[in-house]
Amino acid sequence: MHVVGREVETAAVLGLTGGVLVVTGDPGMGKSTLLDLAADRAADRRVLRVTGSRDESTLPFSGLHQLLRPVLDEVDGLPERQRAALLGAIGLGDSGPPDRLIIGVAVLALLSELSDRVPVLVVVDDVRWLDGGSRDVLAFVARRIGDEPLAVLVGARDEIEFPGFPLVALEALDPRAAAALLDAQPAPPSGVLRLRALAQAAGNPLALVELARAGCADDDILPLTERLERVYTADLERLPASTREALLLVAADTADLVAGTRSAVLAPAEEAGLIRFAGGRVRFRHPLVRSAIYYSAPRAARERAHLALADLLAAEPDRRAWHLAAAATGPDEAVAAELEATASRAQRRGGHAAAAGALERAAELSPCPDDRARRLVLAAGIAVFTGQAEWVEQLATSAGEATDDPFLLASAALRVGQVLTLTSQHTKSLDLLMSAAREPVLAVQALASAAVSSFYSGEERDRELVRDRVGDDPWTVALLDPHENRAELARRIPELVERAGDDPAQLTSIGAMAWLLDETAVAVRIFDDALHRWRAAGRIPTGLGCSTGWAYLDHGQWAQARLAAASAATVSADANLPHLAAATMVLEATAVVLSGETATARDLVERALTLIDPRTSRAVGARARWALGMAAVADGDHMAAYEQFRLLFTADGEPVHYYFSPFGVAELVAAAVRTGHEVEAAEILHRAEKRSAGNTSARVHALLHRGRALLEPDDAEAHFQEALGDPAGEQWPFERAQVLLDYGEWLRRRRRITDARPKLTVANEVFRRLGARPWLDRAQGELRAAGIDSEPAAPDALTALTPQQQQIIRLAARGLTNREIGERLFLSPRTVGSHLYRSFPKLGITARSQLRDLVDGATTWSAGPAAP
Repeated sequence: MHVVGREVETAAVLGLTGGVLVVTGDPGMGKSTLLDLAADRAADRRVLRVTGSRDESTLPFSGLHQLLRPVLDEVDGLPERQRAALLGAIGLGDSGPPDRLIIGVAVLALLSELSDRVPVLVVVDDVRWLDGGSRDVLAFVARRIGDEPLAVLVGARDEIEFPGFPLVALEALDPRAAAALLDAQPAPPSGVLRLRALAQAAGNPLALVELARAGCADDDILPLTERLERVYTADLERLPASTREALLLVAADTADLVAGTRSAVLAPAEEAGLIRFAGGRVRFRHPLVRSAIYYSAPRAARERAHLALADLLAAEPDRRAWHLAAAATGPDEAVAAELEATASRAQRRGGHAAAAGALERAAELSPCPDDRARRLVLAAGIAVFTGQAEWVEQLATSAGEATDDPFLLASAALRVGQVLTLTSQHTKSLDLLMSAAREPVLAVQALASAAVSSFYSGEERDRELVRDRVGDDPWTVALLDPHENRAELARRIPELVERAGDDPAQLTSIGAMAWLLDETAVAVRIFDDALHRWRAAGRIPTGLGCSTGWAYLDHGQWAQARLAAASAATVSADANLPHLAAATMVLEATAVVLSGETATARDLVERALTLIDPRTSRAVGARARWALGMAAVADGDHMAAYEQFRLLFTADGEPVHYYFSPFGVAELVAAAVRTGHEVEAAEILHRAEKRSAGNTSARVHALLHRGRALLEPDDAEAHFQEALGDPAGEQWPFERAQVLLDYGEWLRRRRRITDARPKLTVANEVFRRLGARPWLDRAQGELRAAGIDSEPAAPDALTALTPQQQQIIRLAARGLTNREIGERLFLSPRTVGSHLYRSFPKLGITARSQLRDLVDGATTWSAGPAAP
């Protein structure tokens, strides 16, 4: 088959042997034709296909079931947890609430193992109509295709439907190609009809074909979709009534109820080219064919079709419920109850969007206003997990219009307030949450969410508003003010961990609390434990939040921090949450700037600052300023560094953000003493010391004394010793190494070379292990000035690897197999092996047995003595 005017695009699609390619274009541009061509020509590959369906878009993992149906007998070869999760998701088992990441790992492993035997081509058409769960899993797999002979072709209207992958965009045909395609039809029009067809089609291939079939007899000016539907309707009118009736049944459902029989009644439709049989299913020539069939039928006929399908689907309660709902002509409590049950099942299977949609429709069918409001509130609560703030607001607004029940109204406000904590609408979120907190049953949950909103806004009045109402919930208290009762709250952490038991969700919250309290080592251990328990339970959270990434970053595990940022970025992209996207960009920027990638860091921060207003989203804004300041430090531009760190504090020296700003005070002083701003920096440092007097963490204590040592060089030694005196400071290796470097430099300049060398040596080693290139270069220069003449040290070999490669190396060093590593990191065993193969030469090793010694050497260092 030759695709007229599509030589380049066709070559790209047919030439795909591995990786992902998304074919985009408006309806009728030929996406399905190209995908069909690729599938037909893949004689040397195993082809797995799935086509999105509007009717099945509400059924969790229905697309995945369609895709994997031909290879379900291969699922038994998967590890038990993966097998159970996958079968449970597609309705062939009961593994409890599914986790999309575990399901994604299972699908990735299955496709990878299939491709070991014969190359695999996955063809996904009409991706916009896939259910959310299937689309997420396919995107997960697509992002993790390594060197496997595995290719994924996706048909989409635009890149938003399946973002982040290479594109082939199908544009309108140029006039010459359009004319050639029209003339290639069996009965091409001529004369004025030919000119009319070319003009009306405007380069749309499908329109050219269909208008040629219809003869283009009328000259009405209609939108293209309406014109094509008219063409298809004309085709329908020529079919027998029994065929039209059968086609309506097919168009109203999933097209496989009658496909298995290839009933003679459908033969005229197949001969007319409206449908074809493929893979045991009926496929329409184009989605508009289906639309024309369905909407050209009278309303009463459509209702009868849905009722007939409901009878046929008695064994499938979810599909039955939707057909009953489609047939309903008014309120119907029995149908509403069936949809509510469907929502419950969808939620257990991880289909939050499907569950909320079912409840929304159930509310529409509810005769009783209170039931309507209750179902809308339930829908809003589930829709929160989709991150779709507008949808949650619409559901809550509808609930408010249906009831005056105070509890339901408060519950609706709670759900909107919660989803808005993920956005920049901090004031609106806080107002709604504080309103919901008036209901005693909702108070703890509402105030905890309000504390999150006030944390992101950073506004003092927001914190005070929540603090006036909050009780003794330790997590909320820590979020509102991690300094005031820090020691008391930190002492409660072991008790809270014990009380959480095996609940990974509670452990994750306690880990965030520990991070807020500057118990960073404890936070990392809790996060690690929570992640282990998520995996052991077969349920991996979509993202553990930015607090996980910041804890890893502070603790010197920069590769882990970047992986956490990447995970959170996926969540923000999937849910269209720009505020969360900005936060993850800043986390990523901070990790890369400490490695010396200043241009990348600036680009990430600039992109983040286009998504939020740093004056109202102060938490993200403050971290962004810190990252930009460190970029300037790394580049040796001390004035730019001072300007950025100064923005962490108000004109009168108060912190812009109560939690994040104080962490920049030492860097502000360091830049100030190099640019002549000591007086201003001294006032800010003094204010910081007063605010934290008697209640500082080891971290803040060290930062304040580092700042004081830099500001008062004549009395610096005592402050340096104070900054290094608490062994707990080893939790923050980069910051501690900075103190050692400053101390060593101060000693060297006072010609105390013997005292300086140990400090500089330890700082040099820490920076090397971390891969902190700019600070490593500075430490090397100080060592040479102190008389230690050595070759400039390169960063540790592990830090030269990608974050993912570092994680693979560390797990392999612990003795895990490629399959076990793949299951933990959501990669195929083949991809794990490929990463190891590429990493060994960079590490200077040749065997897996050498990994343990290499990793042990890279993760153990001393922070040096506390005193000279």
